[in-house]
Amino acid sequence: MSKGVLVDIPRCIGCRSCVVSCKTWNDLPSQPSTFSNNWDSPGRTNADTWTAVTYHIVEQGDQIKWRFVKRQCMHCNEPACESACFTHSFVKTKEGAVIYKPTEVKQDYCVGCRYCMIACPFGVPSFQWDKAFPFVQKCRFCYDRMKDDLEPACVTSCPTGALKFGDKQELLAEAWSRINKNPGYVKQVYGEKEYGGTSWMYISDVPFNLLGFRTEAFGKPVSQKSIPSYTWDVLKWTPYIFFGWGAILTAMRLYTKRRAEVHDEAEMYAPVEE
Repeated sequence: MSKGVLVDIPRCIGCRSCVVSCKTWNDLPSQPSTFSNNWDSPGRTNADTWTAVTYHIVEQGDQIKWRFVKRQCMHCNEPACESACFTHSFVKTKEGAVIYKPTEVKQDYCVGCRYCMIACPFGVPSFQWDKAFPFVQKCRFCYDRMKDDLEPACVTSCPTGALKFGDKQELLAEAWSRINKNPGYVKQVYGEKEYGGTSWMYISDVPFNLLGFRTEAFGKPVSQKSIPSYTWDVLKWTPYIFFGWGAILTAMRLYTKRRAEVHDEAEMYAPVEE
């Protein structure tokens, strides 16, 4: 079954234990934070930080709410990074994780083209700019732990239950149950439909656009279709275009050839002026 994580934003206290556990398990270096003196999180994901926690101050009426949001790869149901990668380095596993294709040599297929970075609608994949032989890096959903029936490292370290790991469909049902039981929650599960759906899903008592989530694109709500589906909508016409254009060119060639033949015949039988 495809796995997922439900993030209950109001329960997050911004402790960043998830960031520390992610770095510890994946042996990632520490980096200075952009909003504190804490070295466990730079405030956004990058090649050496696969999990980050952002903070937001939101005014709602006479209330001021502090909200913290965990960020990582969303592990899309139909990943744009996988579709854009011409070496097929990224693959979507049956468990739900989007990871580098397993090879004898780690990340052997990546050529550093960075097409995945351009394609990702969430801006997650990051390039190792400071490496002599760089790769694109991002959260792996702790796939190595998942195969051993263990929760992702970030989930195990959350002290408030803001993160819950499990079967995706069951988590989705629980998400809506929590929303219906809490009138203050936004009537939306972010990640249920956005860009075809993702393995990480969020619920909140603050509108998602105020928390840095991408809710609009070009002035319209973000698409519920996956990015690869748009590609296939175009590519499905390729055979027709190929054969249709070939037929047009063939017809033009025959027409031009026939006109040339007629012209030559006309000159051959034209009367000669004395």
